Amino acid sequence: MKFTLSWLKEHLDTDEPVEKLADKLTMIGLEVENIEDKAKALAPFTIARVISAEKHPNADKLRVCMVDPGNGAAPVQVVCGAPNARAGLVSVFSPPGTFIPGKNITLGIGTIRGVESRGMLCSAAELQISDDHDGIVELPADAPIGAGYAEWAGLGDPMFEINLTPNRQDCTGVHGIARDLSAADMGKFKDPGIKPVKGEFPCPVKVTVEDAGLCPGFALRLVRGVKNGASPKWLQRRLTSIGLRPINALVDITNFMTYDRARPLHVFDAAKVKGNLTVRRARDGETLLALDGRSYTLDAGVCVIADDHGVESLAGIMGGEASGCDENTTDVLIESALWNEINIAQTGRKLGINSHARYRFERGVDPGFMVPGLELATRLVMEICGGTPSENVVVGRTFGDDHVIEFPLTEVKRLAGIDVPLVEMRRILTHLGFMVAGSGPAVKIAVPSWRTDIHGKADIVEEIVRIVGVEKVPMTPFERGEEPRKPVLTPIQLRTRRAKRGLAARGMVEAVTWSFISKPAAELFGGGSSELALANPIASELSDMRPSLLPGLVAAVQSNRDRGFPDAALFEVGQIFKGDKPEDQLTAASGVRHGFASSQGLGRHWSGSKTADALDAKADALAVLAAAGAPMQALQIVPGGASWLHPGRSGTIQIGPQNVLGYFGELHPRTLERLGADGPLMAFEVTLERIPAARQKPTRARPVLELSAFQPVARDFAFIVDRNVGAGDIVRAAQGVDKKLITDVTVFDVYEGKGIDETKKSIAIAVTIQPRDKTMTDQEIDAVGIRIVAEVTRKTGGILRG
Repeated sequence: MKFTLSWLKEHLDTDEPVEKLADKLTMIGLEVENIEDKAKALAPFTIARVISAEKHPNADKLRVCMVDPGNGAAPVQVVCGAPNARAGLVSVFSPPGTFIPGKNITLGIGTIRGVESRGMLCSAAELQISDDHDGIVELPADAPIGAGYAEWAGLGDPMFEINLTPNRQDCTGVHGIARDLSAADMGKFKDPGIKPVKGEFPCPVKVTVEDAGLCPGFALRLVRGVKNGASPKWLQRRLTSIGLRPINALVDITNFMTYDRARPLHVFDAAKVKGNLTVRRARDGETLLALDGRSYTLDAGVCVIADDHGVESLAGIMGGEASGCDENTTDVLIESALWNEINIAQTGRKLGINSHARYRFERGVDPGFMVPGLELATRLVMEICGGTPSENVVVGRTFGDDHVIEFPLTEVKRLAGIDVPLVEMRRILTHLGFMVAGSGPAVKIAVPSWRTDIHGKADIVEEIVRIVGVEKVPMTPFERGEEPRKPVLTPIQLRTRRAKRGLAARGMVEAVTWSFISKPAAELFGGGSSELALANPIASELSDMRPSLLPGLVAAVQSNRDRGFPDAALFEVGQIFKGDKPEDQLTAASGVRHGFASSQGLGRHWSGSKTADALDAKADALAVLAAAGAPMQALQIVPGGASWLHPGRSGTIQIGPQNVLGYFGELHPRTLERLGADGPLMAFEVTLERIPAARQKPTRARPVLELSAFQPVARDFAFIVDRNVGAGDIVRAAQGVDKKLITDVTVFDVYEGKGIDETKKSIAIAVTIQPRDKTMTDQEIDAVGIRIVAEVTRKTGGILRG
């Protein structure tokens, strides 16, 4: 919503400075987004006269002008391409060094086709005072040469732009904004009554409303004998000051009413209307050429105003070109109506029209101003265009529902924590248009028709508090009591948050994909049941609830590859759907890596690069489990994974065969083919609900583990084992020798090939031994090593490699 200071002063008697008004607007909920002062921006631009305009020697469409800048200065040479540049023209001149707002450049001395130019003659678009860029500005011949253009043109009028919340439809007009400022002690509200205009004859056009739900009220009036030309300067200046283009007097009046009183109107050329008017639903296939020059195809969901010829207007949104007013209009029908807010919003969204009328009607205009708005518009038409008015034709309701709220005076203290005397409450509410009756302990408050957002006592408190000042609401802590606070987040919410952080810390990027996938993809990952099929899918490839996050992630990685970004590491934590029961809805953490997107870094690098492999997916899955609080010592890694993974390059993470936490590995080529993706792709998926809950209370007290004062000892062991022996088996055997001394066991090498039997492989582990009570001797360390070798041999059949 835009308005200027002078426009505001038409409704508010105030001497407050611009900065104070802006601050108060924001504090009462009408947030000021911008203040534009054209006088400051256009200060360097002056009024000048073109002395001569000769054809450019090297260009047919350019002229070399000698310009008199005034104030006794010597004439200045300017090269100009405007078609209206001519001798004797008075225009706007900008010297070198001036910033041109419409072009976003700072003007300098230039040479154009071999001729020097020391300035610029400006168009209205270059000054950003209108969209007219067909030629340079033409000023009256008596305009003072050398004077500042902005001051002469009366542009020293700051423009406010405020951001309105959807409930404040009353402030989509300057009149309503002034009312709010008056209640906030920023001035005296000017609200003269609107006198009805007496009709001289019955209106010959009848109105029929077929569906009162779409149009609760409709008012119409004919004015004969109008002269439609350019609107007066004051009206043009009002519109151009907020960026609107004046069209003609009749259209300008409706635009003025829209911004001044939040009352959109429409004017029909009565000579172009055939017969009577009917408010009805459009018929499927009907079309309308609207005032924006576009043709719209309508259906039964669109409310229209039609005559005997057909559709003439999109109700509450935009009129039709066929019945629009032009310079030949002599008789005009002025329409002021009420429209269903939801239907207006649906129609505007369906047709893609964002008009000033739609903006207001979909928020709900003042029902009590329907007829007074018609009277005010009629008076403006008669004052500017002349004419003789008919009597009004009114169909439906001309007022809103009466709404009285029983309001206890203690409610402000209870909800806002501040004491506001009844006298002050009454003053605020009265200035805002409410009526207050009674003196306590409760009063009756009648809500004005333009405040359709006020429904109950809390809304009244909000009105009082925003005018008194939200900064006066005390900071009051909630009473917590002596009991400990209950956790705000549920266990699964905590796991979700920690899983995301854990994966982001590994260099992966979070993605959010569709919760729906195609039926073939759902079947590939264990879904596709009829219970999980959508009754009304938004697209054929989004027909089923996803049983896994991986199809969406694979599609995202492939989309990146298709656009030249082959290295990708994406993850998602979200809902998956396995069956038709609520408990079958689970939370999964999944990720996909491709190309040079291993856990060692993303992309190629001179220091060395590594493509992602199954071990990266394993590390990602374990990172999620660790972050989510899984018992890492109890995890088992079993070769082979789900059917969508490569059987020889995948694994299963479980705590016993009955509790499978997730899978990791390389996606099966068959899976990639059916998903339409290029491989290889490394993936994992972990189900967070399957992680056992941590014990709330330990069974017995455990001593706090402190850092040892003694140096740890590392020993490496390499074992020759059968190919079917897992590295995890060797790690667990070594860890079980002495859980107090052995603090870490890791695999650092796996070898198969020359020098080792084809049925065997070599697995090397690094064992960290941490002394607790004293420094260990070589004999004690060797004894631990002997026990490790013996235990690994006993449990895996491995032989220490020589």
